[in-house]
Amino acid sequence: MHPKALLDACAELVRLTLTFEHPADSVVSRFFRDNRSLGPRERATLAETTYAVLRKKLLFEQLARSGSGPKERRLAILGFHGPRDFLKSALNDQEKNWLEQCDTLQPGDLMDRHRHNLPEWLVAPLKEQLGDGFWPLAESMQQGAPLDLRVNALSDKRAEVQKELSQAGIQAVATPYSPWGLRVDGKPALTKLPAFVRGAIEVQDEGSQLLALLLDAKRGEMVVDFCAGAGGKTLAIGASMRNTGRLYAFDVSAHRLDALKPRLARSGLSNVHPAAIAHERDDRVKRLAGKIDRVLVDAPCSGLGTLRRNPDLKWRQSPEALQELAAKQTAILASAARLLKAGGRLVYATCSVLPQENEAIADAFGAAHPDFVPADAGELLTQLKVEHAASLCSGGATGTRNLRLWPHTHQTDGFFAAVWTRKG
Repeated sequence: MHPKALLDACAELVRLTLTFEHPADSVVSRFFRDNRSLGPRERATLAETTYAVLRKKLLFEQLARSGSGPKERRLAILGFHGPRDFLKSALNDQEKNWLEQCDTLQPGDLMDRHRHNLPEWLVAPLKEQLGDGFWPLAESMQQGAPLDLRVNALSDKRAEVQKELSQAGIQAVATPYSPWGLRVDGKPALTKLPAFVRGAIEVQDEGSQLLALLLDAKRGEMVVDFCAGAGGKTLAIGASMRNTGRLYAFDVSAHRLDALKPRLARSGLSNVHPAAIAHERDDRVKRLAGKIDRVLVDAPCSGLGTLRRNPDLKWRQSPEALQELAAKQTAILASAARLLKAGGRLVYATCSVLPQENEAIADAFGAAHPDFVPADAGELLTQLKVEHAASLCSGGATGTRNLRLWPHTHQTDGFFAAVWTRKG
């Protein structure tokens, strides 16, 4: 594709994404469907340029003021993902001079908001939690995330899959915490690999793998993944149960559960039972009350722990939306808790970094449910042979430790998990 045409396409995709009417990943996918002639390299440039603009929106909007031409074109120039010479061949002299001036700016020259590129309502709670760690987090949130794979423990061994990928020209290292994980170099195409086709690997962030591990579902148990979505954790839990017992995958979205079906077929699992439910008090839920050994509640949340992958979320979320989510999280957790039998384990998790979705919900649940005893996530992970488990956890109101993962310290998405055991 000619440089000018590719830059025009980048500007158009940036314009479509910045309306924030739909999630960025679905806007990008739609654009690619509508422009089928694009090659893999052009698609990579388009997607990465758009995501760079979303990550550094405040900075790029400030720099764009001194440029000329349509705003989305200026933003696309600043975020352009590709060789500089290629980009410059698409620019006029005025644009080249402006870009060179922008390139001379140093981080120290910038106002704080143009360095962290976060909405102000998000800055205060992060600074309060992290202190000096705020800036490393803000920096990490502006980078892309690594590609993590989970090896299907039911059928394959991690070292052997690692060797198989290497032979296919894909370098991968074992993840430092999850015993099932491989971290892949770059973003190779995976879907045609024999390991993917036969269900030996699934794409799943290491932090997400640790949530499934923390549930520690055993052979022959009755287990519920309460907000299963497309089923990444469901598949990991089913494999840890060695394909025995019954694993219910509940979700209010039948559409999301449909995405689980091809993954389930590849995985070789036959113990998973997907079921769309109308709401958290659905009759299907009531019928299982008091019968379940383990329940994972990966609650609907702001997703602000995934900003490296979904940078549009920081612009699409709001404090008002968070209040609605907190009410939903509270109701879902209380309903899911009714499923557990005496001695059963409950795990509440989010991919958020905000205390109001995490510790606040967990502490309120604990106070309202004295029959649920908090468990120490650090101790549980240590028993599961996770190295440096203590470094993955922080204290809760009861003195027990919750799982608390951060992109800048653990190289995972931002995750939280609290664990309880139901009293006999």
